[in-house]
Formats: sequence, structure tokens, C-alpha cells
Amino acid sequence: MTGSEGKTSRFRGRRLSLERYKEGVLAGDRGVLARAITLVESTLGEDRRLARRLIFEIIPHRNVMATAQRVGISGVPGVGKSTFIESFGMHVVRRGHRVAVLTVDPSSSRTGGSILGDKTRMAELACSASAFIRPSPAAGSLGGVARNTREAMLLCEAAGYDVIVVETVGVGQSETVVAEMVDFFLVLMLAGAGDELQGIKRGILELADLLAVNKADGENRMAATRARSQIQNALHLMHPRSEAWVVPVMTCSAQTESGIAEIWLKIGDHRRLMQESGEWQSRREEQRIQCMWRMIEESLLERFCGQEEVKATIAGVEAMVRNGTIGPEEGMDRLLGEEGRSWDLGIQVPQ
Repeated sequence: MTGSEGKTSRFRGRRLSLERYKEGVLAGDRGVLARAITLVESTLGEDRRLARRLIFEIIPHRNVMATAQRVGISGVPGVGKSTFIESFGMHVVRRGHRVAVLTVDPSSSRTGGSILGDKTRMAELACSASAFIRPSPAAGSLGGVARNTREAMLLCEAAGYDVIVVETVGVGQSETVVAEMVDFFLVLMLAGAGDELQGIKRGILELADLLAVNKADGENRMAATRARSQIQNALHLMHPRSEAWVVPVMTCSAQTESGIAEIWLKIGDHRRLMQESGEWQSRREEQRIQCMWRMIEESLLERFCGQEEVKATIAGVEAMVRNGTIGPEEGMDRLLGEEGRSWDLGIQVPQ
């Protein structure tokens, strides 16, 4: 469980009943919320079926879920995401909001990750009764990011958290997935590293709703100001995420809390503008569609790789592709088989 003790679960056992999950989540019981997120992250068939029923049960409770602010935060390693999120989260909490922080690391299943790392790096926020911090491995797959993170967001919103922060680890394709499921995407950047755009892909910049040069304090303040000007000039060459919103470039310091309040105000400005233009609702609708297709892709791949004939062939084909004996396209043909072969993926078409 994260945060201060607050409400704790009175439920015991590895798996709760559907009613107990639902009751605990809607009551804001953080112990049950943590276990519900563990449930939606599970790959066991019984857990997945129960998780789907739970999500179906809580979706009608849209009093908070329809109005929650979803913020994605990204940036290169070392940019200070955790320190920024703690400073930002405490600022928002002090204004009467409840904040849930979900971290996404698609590589954590391979690197081991650190379940307690985010709590120790966000010690003050973790102790707040109005905050919930959840590091979540995504099983090394972008489909896992799409499914698990969206369902975790829904659970947190149903539990009464009205600001959901999704932190991504590093800069890569997972950032694109996260940007697709949030209302506001913030990219943190560093100054004083030579090329201020080094390590940031153009596609990530084009997804951003706000760019902030972090660590703008002490001797680094002047460098941060210069970096801000360079980034603003670079943005003229890029296509904005929304025609209705001019992407601001700001400086901030999580250590001194400089610029944090201004960033929160910009998020509010963006929300009002998007709602007035109708983009807020259309973006939410598009998010649901994109998430569905990513989940379909993931499910089909899992079912295909689960076929006994495929499992017996994968290692050999991968070895040939790896050493150059065959190309990726021929490897695909060998796994998929000759044209016309059908695979039983367990799909039943509704009548």
C-alpha cells in the first residue's frame, strides 16, 4: 500500500470477490485499490476474467472518472521526473485534489525494476493521505502498457483520485502509447548538455502539450533560459498535437518549486480550451478506440504464440533471422505458414 496509512483493507486472501473489490475501490480503500490493480496486471485467465467484470462494474460510476485530469510525464533519464512529480503532486494536493501516480516501465520485467524505488524518491508525496503511488511493470509489452495502465487509471479515478499522473521511464515507443491515453502530455528536458534536443525524438516533441526545462536553478538557470529559447525555435519546424493549442515552453525547478504552479495553471488553461473546442471529448473517444486496438493486437499475438506448432518453431526461426540465414520477412512466412493456413486463436464471432 502507498501513501500514509489512511484507509486500510479489511479484506484478506489472495483474491477477493467481485463485490469486495468493487466496494473497496469505490470507498477509496487504498489497500483494495492496490490489490485491484494487481488483479488487472495479472495474466492468469481467471484473474483477467474477474478484472474485466470489475472494470465493467465500476465504469458506470463516472462522477469522478468523467472529470479527472490525466497527465502523462516523460523525459530522458536523469531529467528529474520523480523529483518533479513529487513537487508537482504536493502542489496539486495542497489545492484540494487527490493525486494518483502510475509509473510505466515496459522493460521492468527484464531489468527487475524497483517496486519501492518510486516511494523512496517521492517520500513526501508517498506519505500524503491524498496521494497514491503505484509502480507497475508492463510485462515488456506495449500492449501491456495500454491495457494495464488504462485499467489502473479507471480504478484510481473510481477510488476518487481526480488527478492521474502517468510517468514513463525513458523516451521511446512507450511514450507514444502513454500520450494516447492522457489528456495532457508533459515532456521534461535538461539544459547544459550541449545539444538541448539530444536524446529527444521529434515524434515525442510533437506529442507534447507542454515542454519544461527542469533543474532551472542555481548556476543552471541561465543555461535553462537559453535552452528554452532554442526549443521554442525548434518547435516552429514541428506539427503541433492540436491546432487549437500553442505548445508552451517553460523553465522549472522541482527543487525550489519554481515554475510548478505555472505549469499547473497551463494544464488548466489547456483543459478549458480543449473542452471549448470539443477536442477534449473527441480525444477521450479516440483514446478508447486506440486502446481497444492495441489490446486486440496484444491478444492476437499472445494467442498466436501460444499455438503448440508455433511454440515449437519460434526458437529455430529466430535463430536463423538473428544469424542472417533468412530475412525477417521469410521468418514471418515460416511462422505464419503457407498462404491459406488457418490458426485456431480461440476467437468466437458473435452471431
